[in-house]
Amino acid sequence: MRQTDLLEPEDTALAALSDAFGDKLVLSEAARAQHAGLEGHHTGGLPDAVLMAASRDDVVAAVDLCARNGLAIVPHGAGTSLEGHLSAVRGGLSIDLTAMDRILEIDPQNMLCRVEPGVTREQLNLALRDHGLFFPIDPGANASLGGMAATRASGTNAVLYGTMRDNVLSLEVVTAQGRVIETGTRAKKSSAGYDLTGLFVGSEGTLGVITAVTLRLHGIPQAILAGTVAFDDISDAVRAVIQAIQFGLPVARIELLDEAQIRACNAFSKLDLAERPTLFLEFHGTDDGVAEQAALFGEIARELGGGELETALRTEDRTRLWKARHDAYFAAKALRPGAKVWTTDVCVPIASLAESIAATRADIDESGALATIVGHVGDGNYHVLFVLDPNAPEDRDVAAGINERMVARAIRLGGTCTGEHGVGIGKRQCLLDERGADAVALMATLKHALDPAGMFNPGKIFL
Repeated sequence: MRQTDLLEPEDTALAALSDAFGDKLVLSEAARAQHAGLEGHHTGGLPDAVLMAASRDDVVAAVDLCARNGLAIVPHGAGTSLEGHLSAVRGGLSIDLTAMDRILEIDPQNMLCRVEPGVTREQLNLALRDHGLFFPIDPGANASLGGMAATRASGTNAVLYGTMRDNVLSLEVVTAQGRVIETGTRAKKSSAGYDLTGLFVGSEGTLGVITAVTLRLHGIPQAILAGTVAFDDISDAVRAVIQAIQFGLPVARIELLDEAQIRACNAFSKLDLAERPTLFLEFHGTDDGVAEQAALFGEIARELGGGELETALRTEDRTRLWKARHDAYFAAKALRPGAKVWTTDVCVPIASLAESIAATRADIDESGALATIVGHVGDGNYHVLFVLDPNAPEDRDVAAGINERMVARAIRLGGTCTGEHGVGIGKRQCLLDERGADAVALMATLKHALDPAGMFNPGKIFL
């Protein structure tokens, strides 16, 4: 009798993986804990092993071995997702794609590039700079581009440049059958067959493993002007955003930080902003164009009771300003020593944004919760950062109630339970509430058709 005949199925699969990959397969508890999806507030599930994949061939071989041995697969990038996407709720193999970090092609003439999934957005933009190009999707964290595609990431520039859905031309994907497919072309549009790219962008690792991404690029603007303007009332700040959007002002970024978040950012990033609801803005274009855009927005802000629009043209000043915005999570976390932060988001039609944010802020204040609001408000998307005491379970209960009411309100206003975080574990019931049983059942049918054994990232999206 062979030794493997005495092993459990999981052990048999791990033995086969170990034989195939040697040192690339990591079994230590520390490495497994790092791949348990602990960036968010959800309880992490440890995988049985971690594969440090170095190539597409590694991924194909791993998928084949896991399929034959009944082992789950959780694709893993930079690990910045927030809704429990990376938690190995059924154990299995975490395929770490961060070592697949080659920029395969930069094509300036066609304004596109092709990268492996482990390339991060900052890495890509550094390589693009000498070509006069940049990739605009900026979720805040230095996320990997494969993960950004898998979660349909968005961020601060979405109001002008769109989301990952708008900027991914094609994906190379390893399917449950171990086949390698290309979902699209290098052309800007196509009407040939089903939109497979759109299907895999936002699928949260449940349909296959992304091994390459072809991205649309943009020219670096001649001039970039950043600015801030404070308001006495959060509703007036949002109304200024609504008017600017309805007026057709081409603002590249419009970010809202409420009074609590400004207070946190001042302390953490050593700023001296007025501790009032504040809009962070950025204008892209020519020198004259950005000046005109800023002047027009300044007029809108003043008409709604805002202060003067303070602008920053120098690169170092703009970088400092946006670094503070990107550090909002850490600034909020620093409000309470040893805190755990639960970050949630919703997105609503732009005309309903003021009502939604004001109601959520009032709910937070009435509950006594420690929480801040930040938002990519130019496209109706905002986040609440609950700063929880891990030793006070009642904090989590209060936050859960606020989150439930915020999501229900967004859905009632014609919005969505998540604008960019995704469903993962945390918003499976919310997805059902938003789309209805029949629509979610259709999604599950697609999942079963592409992954009949439920091997890819089980326990996510569907209850």
